[in-house]
Amino acid sequence: MKLIIATIKPFKLEEVREALTDIGVRGMMVTEIKGFGSQSGHTEIYRGAEYAVNFVPKIKLEIAVSAAMADQVVEAITKAARTGKIGDGKIFVLDIQQAMRVRTGETNDDAL
Repeated sequence: MKLIIATIKPFKLEEVREALTDIGVRGMMVTEIKGFGSQSGHTEIYRGAEYAVNFVPKIKLEIAVSAAMADQVVEAITKAARTGKIGDGKIFVLDIQQAMRVRTGETNDDAL
């Protein structure tokens, strides 16, 4: 089993969700986050005053899938989230040692 953690631009969430649903992903966790990478923030003008925005709004997705499906999920996220501009995000793939569905007690792949 794999845990895929992806950060994407907020306006790409619906496209990514649709792409993942199309390949059979049955669930994901979505969190609104702020952060920076090579973008390292930017400046904006509000009511005539310039100020620095050091943390950029992003969406964090967490998706648990079988190991066989991980590459397909990464590819779907990449295609749907890419704008070609700085700040498109990152994808991390981690191993999951154990998973359990609380309601039924199913474990590992059955719990996904």
